[in-house]
Amino acid sequence: MAADYYEVLGVERTASEDEIKKAYRKMSRKYHPDIAGPEFEDKFKEVNSAYDVLSDPDKRRMYDSGVDPNDPNGGGFPSGGFSGMGDMGDIFGQFFGGAQGPTPRTQPGRDALASASIDLKTAVFGGTAHIKINTFGLCQQCSGSGSADGAAPKPCPQCHGQGFTQKVVRTMLGQMMTSAPCERCEGHGTIIENPCPQCMGHGRVRATRSVGVSVPAGITDNARLRLSHQGEVGEGGGAAGDLYVDIRIKPDKQFTRDGDDLHCWVQVPMSWAVLGHDLDIETFDGMRTISVPEGCQQDDTVALKGLGVARVRQQGERGDLIAHIAVRVPTKLDEHERQLMEEFAASHDADASHVAQSSKPAASGSGRKGFFSKLKDALS
Repeated sequence: MAADYYEVLGVERTASEDEIKKAYRKMSRKYHPDIAGPEFEDKFKEVNSAYDVLSDPDKRRMYDSGVDPNDPNGGGFPSGGFSGMGDMGDIFGQFFGGAQGPTPRTQPGRDALASASIDLKTAVFGGTAHIKINTFGLCQQCSGSGSADGAAPKPCPQCHGQGFTQKVVRTMLGQMMTSAPCERCEGHGTIIENPCPQCMGHGRVRATRSVGVSVPAGITDNARLRLSHQGEVGEGGGAAGDLYVDIRIKPDKQFTRDGDDLHCWVQVPMSWAVLGHDLDIETFDGMRTISVPEGCQQDDTVALKGLGVARVRQQGERGDLIAHIAVRVPTKLDEHERQLMEEFAASHDADASHVAQSSKPAASGSGRKGFFSKLKDALS
């Protein structure tokens, strides 16, 4: 049995036109093959079939009476059975020879999916990303009408505006009348006598165009942005669908991101770590000075408040920039330098017999201060 169109769109049988339209937009985005994946193509077609029937008053009335207008053989009854169907003679008249109605030339466009790569600085402050998409756009030559001279479509001489043709076929039950979309007008019920040579009467052409994407400050990697009516233009110049843009943040050479904070690693000479030192580092806000404290250890950090990534939910606030100190230990010493280090080792490490091993970092205390105080004296 054919699927219940009301269940496909997730609406009640008493749903209004607006409710059906909203449900269609939601379900078409959910099951669009470009968004959900190619395995949902059949489900997407089912959603479009349901909307094609329920959005048209005549087709919906026919469907509610027990006939599926999308079935060329007129078959299939909804799951509600025969209740409220009216006269059975009218039902079978529709079933075997009833009108389906012409298909509107103007159809809503599908949604489109694209991706944009931005640098980390754009993610911090926000900005505009420019992308190129290849999709259906409005035909500029005919402004979407499909006609080269702007003339309105005329009734099809083959189906006389009905959008379908009928023929008698022999079956095991005898002769029956069947309906099928008109080949001359493709089911529209009208023909364009002088089609636009640019779009061949479809009102749209496939083209590549540039789109500016407004990127909000603080955006995260793999976030998806929605641009209303920037997707595919529909047949007959119908309203464009939406454009979804997946944001990819490129790696940065100087900073890594952790939530709203930025991190960088700064190499300093051992003497700066021992004696303390002020130095300038680059930030996305320009050069800033950090102070390496006296006795700084490997991978100690210095935080610059408010120089990180914009906080999305706290307008005007930003995270921190955290500089990790990497102490550069000299690998080559001259004779005087080696003598100083040996004197320091003799006074500080003479009693060392083994190394301390622990699952946690060693706690800082008076021993750390004494070590750097002695090394500072030795180097003075």
